[in-house]
Amino acid sequence: MVSERGLQVLRAIVEDYVETREPVGSKTIVDRHAFGVSAATIRNDMAQLEDEELIVAPHTSSGRVPTDKGYRVFVDHLAELRPLSPAQRQAIASFLDGPGDDLDDVLVRTVRALTRLTGQVALVQYPSFARAAVSHVELVGLGGGRVVVILVTDTGRVSQRMAAFREDLTETDASRLRAQLASLVTGRGVREGAQRVADALAAEQARSAPDAIATALLRIVGEELEEFRQDRLVMAGAANLARREDDFRGSIYPLLEAIEEQVTLLRLMSEMVADEHGLSASIGRENAAFGLAEASLVTSDYAPGEYDAAGLARVGVLGPTRMDYPTNLAAVRAVARYLSRLLDDDELAR
Repeated sequence: MVSERGLQVLRAIVEDYVETREPVGSKTIVDRHAFGVSAATIRNDMAQLEDEELIVAPHTSSGRVPTDKGYRVFVDHLAELRPLSPAQRQAIASFLDGPGDDLDDVLVRTVRALTRLTGQVALVQYPSFARAAVSHVELVGLGGGRVVVILVTDTGRVSQRMAAFREDLTETDASRLRAQLASLVTGRGVREGAQRVADALAAEQARSAPDAIATALLRIVGEELEEFRQDRLVMAGAANLARREDDFRGSIYPLLEAIEEQVTLLRLMSEMVADEHGLSASIGRENAAFGLAEASLVTSDYAPGEYDAAGLARVGVLGPTRMDYPTNLAAVRAVARYLSRLLDDDELAR
């Protein structure tokens, strides 16, 4: 059982190691932190921490560094998160209040803001579309037989997909097809709309002389609605992994593959358990089942206010276990809160 002072010594070791990247010794702790005890007493505390496998000596006669278990205990005993500076909060606001009024643009700006704040890989899940409804369908002719099919949901998700035909649609045909598509999906949930489109497509294909243009448009709308239902991530800052490669004991390629594929990260994020503040952290070897034992992921829940628990998504940062957990947790929480408020804005959902 670690004493209260032992936990404070662990905190000092974690903070100093994160800052300096150098193993931390008892003399350094006495010099830098006001414990009011001798170096010998601190060494005894460190010996207890080592017995509990919370710290380890990377080399003979060196100082100590935190283990993955040590980082976990440190995070679990955080009394408070390091507050963001006014400049950091202003940076979040300036990024997220920029031009653009669709969800895709907002999430891109979110990860750019977060990777700039933390120096880590930033990632954000699209919010759940289980309760999203299609609010608008549009067909826009571009000439040369090209038509853009646009779908908008009441959560701000926008899809634009190009279709190409042998000749331009007449205004009469465009109006008819627009009305047909709108009758199938407008005002209906994504799941229900996808099913209605699938039924209409099957009926069209079963006709003796199916309408090729209607069939193509129905197929496009159905595919886009299915895409809306899939979990997706937006990420930024992957180059930060290369800059911090020395912080990884092994190869960074499993992380790069996870970023490329997304599925692994989505599974990991779905299994992380948040605390009462919506914050969660998965550290080092806790991620071994996902092939990410060299990395840590910290996240915060976000969602528009009208969403229930099923509609929550997560925003977070991914990096080495030697990361500034208090600052990173504070950053993802602040960004998540700002993003939730922004998604509550009716203008974004139009």
